[in-house]
Parts: sequence; structure tokens; C-alpha cells
Amino acid sequence: MAVDPSGADLKRMLDEDPGGPVVMLNLLRFAPDGRASYEEYGRLLQERFLGRYGARVLYAGDGATALVAEDGQAWDAVLLVRYPSREAFSRMVADPEYQEVTALRTRALSEAVLQPTTPWPAYRGSDAERP
Repeated sequence: MAVDPSGADLKRMLDEDPGGPVVMLNLLRFAPDGRASYEEYGRLLQERFLGRYGARVLYAGDGATALVAEDGQAWDAVLLVRYPSREAFSRMVADPEYQEVTALRTRALSEAVLQPTTPWPAYRGSDAERP
């Protein structure tokens, strides 16, 4: 299972850019003993990179028993990170210093979803839209 975006994935994300901020949805399934590695990645992400690229964590939490899901659709954790733009996210993942740290994330996960989201107009003014 893929846990990191490819260059083609990043290009497609930028090609589909509607403009404005983006909230990246992270659905995480940890490898055995992967939680500690992910926590170290998260600490470094917040200390070194998010502020540099104008991003912030909106929410991070553990998954619980899914109420509506097929087998295999439950996730260990969810993370929502707001970036000022898709370009800012792309610059961050291209940063050589970030690329050294992302190995912690790769080792930590057995499966992941990383999906850019666009806010619905009816919900403008939510945390997703605040700088």
C-alpha cells in the first residue's frame, strides 16, 4: 500500500488547484510499533515545517470503532492540516530537510489516505477558512 504521494500525484493535485487554502485529510493506519515513529514525525512537522509554510494542524485524533464502514475501512488516526495553498504543501514536501524527516512517517504507516479537500461555500468561516 502506498503511504507517500508520488511526483505524479503532486502534479495532479496542483493541476486541479481551485485556488485558496486547502485542508489535507490524513487517514492513518499504523504499522506494528509505528505510532512512536509517527509521533516523532508529527513533533518535527510542527516544530520545523508547518509554520515555515503557513500551515497548522486543525485536528489530530485516534480513530474509534467505526459506526458506518466496510471491513478494513476503519482507521487508527485522522489528521487535518490546513495549508494556505496547494502550492505551499507542494513546496513543503519538496523541501530537502522535510524529505529527511518524512522517512519517519513512511516507516510508521502501513496504509494511508492523503486527500486535499476544498471547503463548501455554505461552511465558509469555519476553521478551514481561517488563517
